[in-house]
Amino acid sequence: MNTKYIDLIDQSFYFPQEEFKLEGNQLEFHDIDLMALVKEYGAPLKFSYLPKISENINRAKGWFADAIAKHNYKGSYNYCYCTKSSHFKHVLDEALKNDIHIETSSAFDINIVNKLKENGKITEDTFVICNGFKRDQYINNIADLINGGQKNCIPIIDNYEEINLLTEGIKGDFKIGIRIASEEEPKFEFYTSRLGIGYKNIVPFYEEQIKNNDQVDLKMLHFFINTGIRDNAYYWNELNKCLKVYIRLKKICPSLDSLNIGGGFPIKNSLAFDYDYAYMVDEIINQIKITCDEADVPVPNIFTEFGSFTVGESGGAIYEVLYQKQQNDREKWNMINSSFITTLPDTWAISKRFIMLPVNRWDEEYERVLLGGLTCDSDDYYNSEQHSNAIYLPRYKKDKPLYIGFFNTGAYQETIGGYGGLQHCLIPQPKHILIDRDENGNLTTRIFNEQQKAEQLLKILGYEYN
Repeated sequence: MNTKYIDLIDQSFYFPQEEFKLEGNQLEFHDIDLMALVKEYGAPLKFSYLPKISENINRAKGWFADAIAKHNYKGSYNYCYCTKSSHFKHVLDEALKNDIHIETSSAFDINIVNKLKENGKITEDTFVICNGFKRDQYINNIADLINGGQKNCIPIIDNYEEINLLTEGIKGDFKIGIRIASEEEPKFEFYTSRLGIGYKNIVPFYEEQIKNNDQVDLKMLHFFINTGIRDNAYYWNELNKCLKVYIRLKKICPSLDSLNIGGGFPIKNSLAFDYDYAYMVDEIINQIKITCDEADVPVPNIFTEFGSFTVGESGGAIYEVLYQKQQNDREKWNMINSSFITTLPDTWAISKRFIMLPVNRWDEEYERVLLGGLTCDSDDYYNSEQHSNAIYLPRYKKDKPLYIGFFNTGAYQETIGGYGGLQHCLIPQPKHILIDRDENGNLTTRIFNEQQKAEQLLKILGYEYN
């Protein structure tokens, strides 16, 4: 009988896969010996595999280069990284090795930009695309950045007051973009995004506030779909509407030369994940070129803003199963030695799925379980895996430790979880390891942050610790 965990995976998916393989009965991720990590650093453990960031950036650049060449597309392509996905220095340092640009979303992002400039990571030619609803501090920081010589800083106008606010603080001419308030999918609780300016209002807005403003050049139209770039009728319909606005604007605004197709690529959240990135890029370039050629306007330079796609697949978390609770005749709870609310808040807040696999004991029999966190909160659990909303793991055995890994967790989890601050039920943040490769391709590891200590939490709470 095929009762081992490896049998379950073999009959359900193509395995091994590019990033996952077995060495004996233990899982490796990008040739990283995960059990060796556990033995050296313990569990719970979070890690970032930095080379994956550069790999994904260059994959995307290759897809766009191929599509641009195939369709004889006359515009350029610019890859931007959304800092909101992960603001950590090690992430930005790795991403910026690859001749890319960045997108910001709030005031303190500009402080990070200034640090990057001081350290020579970006230059005055780097595009800094400033999204988000802008008031006081954000406006002032953008103005200071442009006044300081960042000529390719492009604030994306989100509401009708921002141009006047920016004009008051910026000395001399500056470039702007306009964000389109896209219509949301029918399943959403509202019809139109709160971000940006409506399709029908963009041309009148240009004529009233930008056309005769000698200080401002409109360079970019920003198009963002909340659900990301997906091959469905909704995405293609919204892209078509965006292109119609671009063409109308281009005919009356010669300075407009760029289209930002924000809304990121999906990342792998299951061993059954199937997404044809190259096809999507090819078809986007094709559709833009066809539409512009028919209207007899030059094609725009293309900008993308990839956050999760850039950093998401670089992250992972490893836990130990501490204990199994048989709560009734059907439900077995495997209790992990951490909290999902603390370490993977997207699983709790928006039912986000990640790839979950055991790290060891693949050659043993499996069982169906639920996964529970350490907090006393009933929502601290995970039960959304690829097997029809069920989780299967090697059988719990008290005398044989079982470790499980969650993979492709590198985007948003730390910032949403309040990295370094208070955590739900005061469950501490686990140790965080950075994994890289040296010039010879050998793996290197270092501790980025130790597990939180009681002293740190008590200090935040205002207690004196003796």
